[in-house]
Amino acid sequence: MVSEHAEQFVQARSFLLKCDGIVETKKPRITTYSDAYGGICHLRTMPHGIDFGFLKGAKMRDDMGLLTGNGKAVRVLSLRTFDLPIVEYYLRQAFSLNRA
Repeated sequence: MVSEHAEQFVQARSFLLKCDGIVETKKPRITTYSDAYGGICHLRTMPHGIDFGFLKGAKMRDDMGLLTGNGKAVRVLSLRTFDLPIVEYYLRQAFSLNRA
């Protein structure tokens, strides 16, 4: 079954795959992205849109107040539509934390 948010997923996936050194791993219900330094995020469709799960999100600045979650590591960015400036803001941090 194709999600009604498949177009947003494709936009997000295309953007991620353009990032230098990114590797995509597809699993039955989730797609993960990593680089040579480790995991960056996962991406999946949800009933409301798409979710980016930043694997080191608990260490990220959240000046936009859009991350959810209270676990030890992961924070989730939930979007109804793919919003490039928002995704870039968080993704830059994710890459930087991965290299630290």
